[in-house]
This record gives sequence, structure tokens and C-alpha cells, in this order.
Amino acid sequence: MRIAQISPLFEAVPPKLYGGTERVVYSLTEELVAMGHDVTLFASGDSITSATLAPMRDQAIRLDPSVKDWVALYNRMVELIYRRKDEFDVLHFHIDYFPLSLFSRQRVPFLTTLHGRLDLPEFKEVYETFPDAPFVSISDSQRKPIPRLNWVRTVLHGMPANLLTPQPVKQGYLAVLGRVSPEKGVDKAIRIAARAGMKLKIAAKVDNADREYYEAVVRPLIEAHDNVEFIGEINDAQKPEFLSGAHALLFPIDWPEPFGLVMIEAMACGTPVIAFNRGSVPEVIDHGVTGLIVETEDQAVAAIDQLGSLDRAVVRATFDRRFTSRRMAEDYLDVYQELCEPAPRLRAVTG
Repeated sequence: MRIAQISPLFEAVPPKLYGGTERVVYSLTEELVAMGHDVTLFASGDSITSATLAPMRDQAIRLDPSVKDWVALYNRMVELIYRRKDEFDVLHFHIDYFPLSLFSRQRVPFLTTLHGRLDLPEFKEVYETFPDAPFVSISDSQRKPIPRLNWVRTVLHGMPANLLTPQPVKQGYLAVLGRVSPEKGVDKAIRIAARAGMKLKIAAKVDNADREYYEAVVRPLIEAHDNVEFIGEINDAQKPEFLSGAHALLFPIDWPEPFGLVMIEAMACGTPVIAFNRGSVPEVIDHGVTGLIVETEDQAVAAIDQLGSLDRAVVRATFDRRFTSRRMAEDYLDVYQELCEPAPRLRAVTG
């Protein structure tokens, strides 16, 4: 198939450090190419791919402080892709609501995977304006705020089987990975580790929007507990050793997480996850197999004592069965083929 993948422009594909959606787009694109499909990736020019790269600007927005209005860049990108639409059998967007108005008025099959939260009222208004546009959710729980959209499938994220693998290192701490923000519960993770008497390593970035939370809440907790090591952002090459060395990944979120890519990154390294029961968590974590799902900080502390009952080899095997990029690509190909099938003709009724 001739497939267009349209990535956000905030990070390169793959992202150099933190970046969830762009990381998923990369995994999907590379797998589709490996399966023999003709894929064009619309992304920032600093992206690296085995597909045909169609650069929408020279570099990712995050790396360009001169950008003052990123919406203008997205409007331009959508128009440029529209002019090339007939080159493809299907167009797969990962940029929220931006393509909906224009591409709902043309005939080339398209779909939009929604990667973020949907529990804001303005999202309900804009998405329900396009009741016939096909959407893919990344978890069933993500759909709850807007259940009446034209949801064609839930496709759980996947990643390359050999990108992150278990390393032969001794486990010596609990881990936090990703981004420092109130909804990610880094303050809770610090308290949980302290109460359990265990070392905590935090490998996470701090966005400008979350700087106040970090300075007011997280930094004082780090300074008050000598068991905490703040590492900052790490890249994919650093993740296997970091995650393999952890007894568990702590994921004490306080928001309707649409997926949570860090959970399967931990699983790829054989590392179980202790996660709060929010959003997608029960769809990603097999309780008692790949991790432990809890409701409170007290339960999280108690769960640490249960980690010895989880087999790290089984954690990795479950990742291989459920969360590889090959499985993700196969799921999306099913969707593409369904969208490309001609609409069924109405049978003439005679009497």
C-alpha cells in the first residue's frame, strides 16, 4: 500500500529524548516499511527514517526558539499534504483535529489516531463536529469523554522488539521515567520510595510549563530525601540499563492516561510496573503478571513487597506477545484495508 504517515512537528521522528507520539509514529513507520509498504513520512526535516521523508520544516519545533505560532505551521502542513493526497491509498494523521475539516471533503481514505486526553470540553465540541471522520483510540478508556465518535478501532501502542531489552544488571532502586508534571505524580513516587526505604532514580524532563511544580513541590522533596537521584532526560540507548536496574517502574499517575508508553518500555526490559488505576493502566498492565495496579500510596508501598512474586522473564514475554511494533502495524493495516474497501452497494429489491 501507499501510506502517508503524518507526524506532529514538535519533536523529530524518532525523538532525540522525550517524545511519545513521535516515537510511536517512528515505530509504526519503520515496521510498515519492513513489511514491504511504500510509506511517506511527513515530519520535521531532522527526522531519520527508512521511509520517504517529506520534510515539513527544517527542524522540530522544540529545537527552534524562533517559532511563535506553531498553529500556522500545522495549517501549512495540512494544505501541503492535501495537494499530494492522490499519491496515497491512505493517509494516517497523528496531529489531533487539524486535518478534519479539509480531509473530510475529499475521497482518499484517511484516519486520525488520537494520542492525547479527550476530557476537555472544547475537544468534545470540535471532534463531534465531524461525526463521520474515522478515529482510532490508543485505549478503550481514552474514548470515555467522547464515546459517540466514529471509533473504528482501538490500537494499543507497540515498539520494536529489539529496541529495549533486559540487561544483566543487579536491581537496586525504583524508577520514574518520562516527564515531571503534577499528573504524572513524581511527588507521590518520592514519598512511596521513601516509605519503602528504597532508592529512587528519576529520569525525566521538566518542561517550562511544569517548572513551577518542579521548583515548588518536587525539588524540596528531593532535597528532603537522600534516597532520591534526579538524572534528567535519557535517550533510548540509556533506557535498557536504567530500567533493567530497577526493581519496578513507579507510575503513580493522577489523570486519565490515554496509554502510557513508559509502561511498555519497562516491560520490554523485564521490569514490572506499579501503577495507579487510572486511564489505560488496566488495559496495559496485567495485574499480578507484568505489574501491580493500586489505588493509593499505601497500596503502592505494600505492592513493593510483592514484586518478588513477579517473573521478569514473563514480563518480557508478555511484552513480546502484546506490545511489539509488528503487532501494532498489523492492527493498523487491518484498519487501512477496511477504509480502502469500496462502500457496499445497496442490492436492488424487486417484487
